[in-house]
Amino acid sequence: MVGETDLKKLLRNMEPVVVQGEYVFCSIEEGQLDYLEKPLLVFRENEGPTVIVTKQAAVQHGFSFDTIWGLISLSIHSNLQSIGFLAAITTQLAKAGISVNAVSAFYHDHLFVPHERIDDALSLLIDLSKSHL
Repeated sequence: MVGETDLKKLLRNMEPVVVQGEYVFCSIEEGQLDYLEKPLLVFRENEGPTVIVTKQAAVQHGFSFDTIWGLISLSIHSNLQSIGFLAAITTQLAKAGISVNAVSAFYHDHLFVPHERIDDALSLLIDLSKSHL
């Protein structure tokens, strides 16, 4: 399964879904990965691993974090080579003053937005999708 590349179809059929929970980005030491169960994401930067975990897991392990994020997953299977999909979405979120950290995985795109703005972001994404019907 290759995934969708047509921008209009991607926007029309993105079907955003809120994933319940509070998520945080943490910079940790390499050795701390050994006892960390199921982080949502691990990305190794020169300064050390960055992990995305639940707020609860970060508190449990004593990881420091600055901001609490909500997660919206886009249900459409997007192709990793699609052009303009995230640009269109992040532009609309920016116009509304909503910061976003996007993660593209094999099947779907996932948007981390400030937890207190999750409803605003979801509403905006639904409106964006409807505008492409």
